[in-house]
Amino acid sequence: MTNMSFLNRILLSVACVGALAVVGCATTDHASTHVHAAAPLTQKSVPVKANIGYTNTPIIPGTSWHVHDGTRPQPRIVTSGSTFSHLAPPPSDAIVLFDGHDLAKWQLGNGSPASWKVENGYMEVAPKTGSIRTKDKFADFQLHIEFATPAKVDGSSQGRGNSGILMNGVYEIQVLDCWENPTYPDGQAGALYGQIPPLVNASKPPGTWQSYDIIWESPRWDADKKIAKKANVTVIHNGVVLHHKREYTGTTPHQNNGNYDRPQAPEMYIELQDHNNPMRFRNIWLRKLGEYDKP
Repeated sequence: MTNMSFLNRILLSVACVGALAVVGCATTDHASTHVHAAAPLTQKSVPVKANIGYTNTPIIPGTSWHVHDGTRPQPRIVTSGSTFSHLAPPPSDAIVLFDGHDLAKWQLGNGSPASWKVENGYMEVAPKTGSIRTKDKFADFQLHIEFATPAKVDGSSQGRGNSGILMNGVYEIQVLDCWENPTYPDGQAGALYGQIPPLVNASKPPGTWQSYDIIWESPRWDADKKIAKKANVTVIHNGVVLHHKREYTGTTPHQNNGNYDRPQAPEMYIELQDHNNPMRFRNIWLRKLGEYDKP
């Protein structure tokens, strides 16, 4: 094990949890948090509409693509296994951010109590009530989170099952219903929003519980307020790697390039986005990565 990479160890340990559970994939019933054994459905390739993106936005640095460019290649489809880290119990050193009972560790951006609905072991976005964020802040962590897009399909592209996981509200990992729902690739499920599409599309059908296992490293600035280390992230979606230590080119605004012009402390809150869709989340926990030789 000592010669295995950090990512390989994470994959092995989380995969073992899924294997021991032997409970199958999550039901497509959006209201249920239980699981049952079933063969995974296979996603079909859907023709891409001509108007799903933008051509009047800036070019993303280091690429030939516009921000939210609809002509950028669509990530290939991968059918994930029936289950991976779904309902994985938190390790002994984990900080449980949501255990299915209440939103005690979350708040609105103005500090008011979070007002999303909590029932049956999950929280659900209450559209137009505002995004919620953790009360505490964290630097360099492993985050486990599960989500389900609405079982009733409503809308298309970015208008369908949209949310996001944002560090400090400015570094986004996209959450979106991408089952047979083409969108601009840098806005697809698991994308570093507006910058880097996922390597593949590993989405499950609407209403099905899905998992993100995220390894986040915060950006750092030097004494002259120049960026010394860019933010980077590893994202595993339903057991499939979407990014591995991929750097953000900066913050992730809509229709524009981000930057690192505003130094921030490495400790950051985690935000779940209210994008006016009744998205559901459950089983959210976090581990601080720590440092080698510093038990």
